[in-house]
Amino acid sequence: MTIAALEGFEKPRLKALLEHFSMIEDPREPWRVAHPLPEVLLLVVSGTICDCDDYDGIAEWGAAHLDFLRRYLPYHHGVPGGRWLTMLMNRIDPGLFSAAFTSWVRQTWSDKPDFVAIDGKTSRRSHDRSTGKAPLHLVSAFATAARLVLGQEAVADKSNETTAIPLLLERLGKDDGLKGALVSIDAIATNAVIATAIRNAGADYLLAVKANQPTLRAEIERYFDDAPADCLDSVVDLDKAHGRIEERTVTVSREAGWLEGQRRFPGELRLPHATTIVRVSSRTGLKDRSRFDTRYFIASAKLTAERAAHAVRGHWLVENALHWTLDVVFKDDQSRLRKGHGALNMAIVRHFALNLVRTVSDKNSIKLRRKKAGWDPNYLAAILGDLNR
Repeated sequence: MTIAALEGFEKPRLKALLEHFSMIEDPREPWRVAHPLPEVLLLVVSGTICDCDDYDGIAEWGAAHLDFLRRYLPYHHGVPGGRWLTMLMNRIDPGLFSAAFTSWVRQTWSDKPDFVAIDGKTSRRSHDRSTGKAPLHLVSAFATAARLVLGQEAVADKSNETTAIPLLLERLGKDDGLKGALVSIDAIATNAVIATAIRNAGADYLLAVKANQPTLRAEIERYFDDAPADCLDSVVDLDKAHGRIEERTVTVSREAGWLEGQRRFPGELRLPHATTIVRVSSRTGLKDRSRFDTRYFIASAKLTAERAAHAVRGHWLVENALHWTLDVVFKDDQSRLRKGHGALNMAIVRHFALNLVRTVSDKNSIKLRRKKAGWDPNYLAAILGDLNR
């Protein structure tokens, strides 16, 4: 992103970042603090941007680039070592850290998102067999058009995404943060509680219907089989990538009142304000065969076939543009942080870093941008949003 474009933001990224870091509660006794929390967090985020994937690497990077860090904060006692960083990051309240992240994103990127995809990811090596602790499973909200992480919520042990998603929606929806957006979630969230939470936030939902809801899926299948052609709107979407061709026919109907009305059986699913049902029939041409698939969705918005196709296609960006990038480029799946809040807080740090790295407008990959930031302090300053570098 160019400097001229940055000046259009409500507040420069770096200034907003430091302000939000200063508002996070420090768990240490004040008289024992040699490295203030904002200094620690700026070090960790900057080191992560610069291709450091663990605390030892971040500490070594900070020691080698202390002059750069002192452009922004004093660092009177230099930078802490990797072991000390690990202990402190284990103690920071992840709820406060997540809230600071969401507030920073909202202040720095003030445009409200049009499409938001919510999906979960497991950091597979964050489990602790000695204590029976399950690996970290994090539900993230991703603005698909801007390719921006909006927020995250950890799934509690012995729970699932349906408990974390309403908490995430509540935080994102404050002060109309989701108003007007179309929120897409996979089939685990297709229930009245989450649909109502999305609608209460002033947004619309696009919820998948899969085999875990066989009665509902069968009813929607029969509807599309029997519906007259003048009730339907269709568009064909074509993708060519990675040696395959995928043709998707997206068909919508806005005759969905029967999903909200009095159902025939007690306990059947009722989705508030259901307005549009969507069928996506895809044919993927591979080298030696073709693969066919049909998916169904329910939306509270009055979608055209074209907008539905855009939203469905955009939802899967959360896998490629977020989860794949975290695993392959940021080594999230290789992280062995297992004590305290370390795994969750470092996952949030990666979200800070990914959002910042994506602001650069050059043609380099995310991987190369991280390496270049480690080589060139001015490039790192541009990523952080330092307009006075």
